This record gives sequence, structure tokens and C-alpha cells, in this order.
Amino acid sequence: MTQQPEQATARRLQAFGQTIFTEMSRLAIAHGAVNLGQGFPNFDGPDFIKDAALNAMQSGKNQYAPLSGVSSLRRAIAERFTSRTGLEVDPDDHVTVTSGCTEALASSFLGLINPGEEVVIVEPFYDSYPADVALAGAVPRFVTLRPPKFELEEAALRAAFGPKTRAVLINTPHNPTGRVFSRKELELVASLCKEHDAIAITDEVYEDLVFDGSHVSLAELDGMWDRTLTLSSLGKTFSLTGWKVGWAVGPLPLTQGIRAAHQFITFATATPLQHGAAAALQAPVSFYEELIDAYRRRRDLLIDGLRAVGFDVYTPEGTYFVLADHTRFGFSNDVAFARHMVTEIGVAVIPPSAFYHRRADGQSLIRFAFCKDEETIEQALEKMSKLRS
Repeated sequence: MTQQPEQATARRLQAFGQTIFTEMSRLAIAHGAVNLGQGFPNFDGPDFIKDAALNAMQSGKNQYAPLSGVSSLRRAIAERFTSRTGLEVDPDDHVTVTSGCTEALASSFLGLINPGEEVVIVEPFYDSYPADVALAGAVPRFVTLRPPKFELEEAALRAAFGPKTRAVLINTPHNPTGRVFSRKELELVASLCKEHDAIAITDEVYEDLVFDGSHVSLAELDGMWDRTLTLSSLGKTFSLTGWKVGWAVGPLPLTQGIRAAHQFITFATATPLQHGAAAALQAPVSFYEELIDAYRRRRDLLIDGLRAVGFDVYTPEGTYFVLADHTRFGFSNDVAFARHMVTEIGVAVIPPSAFYHRRADGQSLIRFAFCKDEETIEQALEKMSKLRS
């Protein structure tokens, strides 16, 4: 029998290992825990979207889509982006459909960032960000958001930019803090991009889940359209995370970069699901109003319950996540507390130290997801009442 190599994983990815989401979801299943960990809804998306995808399948739209995406979806994305930002978007030259925002991120890095160049990343970060930097052979420069306000600090942001800066990656509304970055904060980012001739990659998948303040796209700020690639997706707004339909909007030079990588990673996203996504983006205003009302109720239910249990809670302005300080319960770090929660309390949560390059910066925090029905949130809070003792 041939001896297997001790480590087959490429060196650039060895440091990342298995994602914390996989580990906590496995523990949740093993212990029958209520899962407030991974950010996927436990309810289904709207029937009219699924019906559109089914009709596409039944009418023979089952072969490869164009590399850039089916035309009806690209038009819908362009119209939506224009209505929200005032920017004129060409669906042929400026829009690329991807297999979720995760693929859009990877394709952006591989198609636009060169080895040795630097990328400014705001942390806590979505865990694929530093992995994408590693795949591109680039160098991360971190800017840390700190409680209780999780604001972008000007001095820290300025210090992260330098002569080798190629890009900054901005996630707003921000997972996991729930911050919706203000226009003033984004204007600072814009000024630094222009000063250092850097591009911006923005992850805006939670753009429709804003409870306080308003969402601003970096691309709409003065002078930023030409240097910003805006990423978003279907899954969070329409509760269809398993469809993995995402997109990128940006000027032709940046579009060419992301497509150069996208064509060799997935080439195209599932055709009938793209037709479903096109129908989704035609949803009436009432859909978004009802969405926010439902998520605000879930957010407030969870926050009130966590405070009653004894957590110090940071109220999110957007997304469907809540960060809380767990230290009064006596655990040394977030990983130990998360394991106690799933094995002894019966509630799965996410330890956010995995989202910092210095894990100690996040070890006092714990992340809860409220993209669950109210009955599930109430069940989790009932289990957490044991923490009071």
C-alpha cells in the first residue's frame, strides 16, 4: 500500500483548516441543540420565486447559462442597482452572475489582486476573506472594529493603507457586528482609496436587512464607481441560501477581472435558479417592508431574552446576527463558552474569535443568529435560562 503524504493541503490553505461553521453545526446535530449558530433560515423562501425556477426547468431552460448570467437576471440586477444608487448600469458590461457571493469574492480576488499586493480587511471578518487573500497570494492588513460601537476608526484605517495597497474589502451591513457603516465612514474609505489608487470590493449581501440608519453603497460616493466592485446575493434577503446565486456590479475593467477568474471556477450558475432570481428581484416594496418587520421582531425577541439571561448585548443595526459579551458567565474564552452552550445548554452558537487575526480580540464575544422562526428563538431562550444559575 502506498504511504499517504502527511499533509496534502496546499500551504496557502493549511492555516485555515475546517470552518467554525462546520464544527458547530456538527456539534449541534450530535447534541440535538437548537441552532442559533450558522446563518441560514429555518424557514423557506417565497413560493413565487421557486415557481419561477420550476417553470424554467419545465420549459427547457436547463443548459449552460452565459458566463455573465442569463439576460433577464442581469437586467433585473442592473435596474435594482440603478434604482438604489442612481448609477447607470449596463447589464452586459457591468453585471456578472456568480455562484453565491462567496464565489464572487474568490473570483474578485483571483481576477483582480496580484501576488504580494496588500488588501485591507475589516475585522471581525467573514471567514472566507483571509482565505481569498491567501489564494491570491496577497498580504492582508487588518482594521479591527471594537465594542461597544464597532466603528471604523480613522487612525487605524489610515495606518492599514500604504504603497502596496491594491484593495480594501468592506462588508456593510457588517457580519457579525451588525454595523451599518455611515456615509461619513464610507467617505473616509473612499478618500483613502483615491489617495492610494486602490480598488474597493464591497460585500453587501445584507443590504435589505437594515433596522437602524440606512444602507449606503460605496460605489455611489463621488469618484468611487470607477474603482468599486459591489457584490451581493439572493440568499439572505429571500431566504434561499442553498441556491447560491450571487452577483457582482462594477465598471468594465473590474468586470473583466472578475470574469477572467469566474469563467474557470464555475463558468456559470444554475440556469433555472437564475430565472427564479430574476423573478425575486421584481418583488414589490411590500415584500421588503414585511421582511424588515419580521426580522425586527425576531431581533428584539432575542435581544430582550439574552439580556434577561444576563448577557451584555450589542444591538445590531442590520444583518440577522447579534453579538453579546459572555464573560460574566465565567468562561475563559468564546470557544469554551460555545462548547458549553451546545453540549450542556442545548443551544448552538458561533465563537467569533475565528473572525479575528488575533483571536484574543474576539474571545469575550459570542454570536447568535436570529434568522429563525420565533418559536425556535423562544425555545433557545428557554434553554438558556439555565445560565442564570
